[in-house]
Amino acid sequence: MQIFYAPDITGNLYTLSEEESKHCIRVLRLDVGNEITIVDGKGGLFKTRIVKPEPKRCMVEVYEAVYEFEKRNHYLHIAIAPTKNIERFEWFLEKATEIGIDEITPLLCEHSERKTVNNERLEKIIVSAMKQSIKAYLPKLNQMVSFKQFIEAKNDGELFIAHCYKKDLSHLKDEIKSNQKSTILIGPEGDFSPDEVSIAIQHNFKEISLGTSRLRTETAGVVACHIANLINF
Repeated sequence: MQIFYAPDITGNLYTLSEEESKHCIRVLRLDVGNEITIVDGKGGLFKTRIVKPEPKRCMVEVYEAVYEFEKRNHYLHIAIAPTKNIERFEWFLEKATEIGIDEITPLLCEHSERKTVNNERLEKIIVSAMKQSIKAYLPKLNQMVSFKQFIEAKNDGELFIAHCYKKDLSHLKDEIKSNQKSTILIGPEGDFSPDEVSIAIQHNFKEISLGTSRLRTETAGVVACHIANLINF
């Protein structure tokens, strides 16, 4: 199944963007009558046929539309400190999107080694992962914010912070509930600072463990994402 992304698709006839048209016609060498699937990132999945195979303006005809395709029964938001090696953070975004996530916020923490991220590049990785895993909802990627800003903003639903300072913390799998909105904080390579953990607790975040192993930041993010999805399976 060939999946294309078109956030503004409407009507029975639609013209793909130049980038998607080029991929469709020049790379995949599709032609009139070939079928492709389009997702809009908002829950819409559209089955279409090519009617004008132009490499810059490929036109398709929609013959079936599905709305709220595989809509999730929960909402998962992971706020995570980007890794110094940006490729590892990009790997997290790709895998979390494939597994299932609704919102991602890059965090700037006291121990953060990476201070900035290129959201335009990261968005492309998320879009690619959405298409690869045949999802119709595009996860929301927020701008990087400081830990303090994030904590002091209004956060509803279940709130968790994962850290390694204590050995007797409850495991996320025993605390997270199904059919809920959950926000999970994942720290940088040097973990959250004790002050950050204390501030999070003051703002109703519950301390949790992700297991006995010391995990890399991007691994911890994927593990948290996987646990949340298993609970809601």
